[in-house]
Amino acid sequence: MKLTLLAVGHRMPAWAEQATAEYLKRLPHEARMTLVTVKPERRIGQPVATIRSREAARLREKIPAGSRLVVLDEHGRQTSTRELAGLLADWLAAGKDTVLLIGGADGLAPELLARAEHQLALSRLTLPHALVRVLLAEQVYRAISMLRDHPYHRE
Repeated sequence: MKLTLLAVGHRMPAWAEQATAEYLKRLPHEARMTLVTVKPERRIGQPVATIRSREAARLREKIPAGSRLVVLDEHGRQTSTRELAGLLADWLAAGKDTVLLIGGADGLAPELLARAEHQLALSRLTLPHALVRVLLAEQVYRAISMLRDHPYHRE
């Protein structure tokens, strides 16, 4: 199974790039995750629906056919790290490529939300995109560590 972290945004702060890369590097071979970015749509003078639609078109090009789509959305289901580990265990067992999608500042187009197998929320708080990348990469690493009985996670 291939894991992909697909994110709208570019030119992230160096600290976010470094932290995300560090957690992605720590993942074991069977759970490697690749970061793929899509440039955000220009927001000036455009309706939100247009921005979402144009970003959705570019995102769809990056989602491999037949892959599972999991979107991060503020209205999604909040999960614990242990629940995320359970989801990852199921996904690994199924062997189906999985894309974890972080949308742009204006959210995701309705067709992407509808296509998603899961809608997850990291928090009900509004978080900066750079921080969401780091948090998601770290939580995937933590969940995989739990599955492998690695001492990184403590309860």
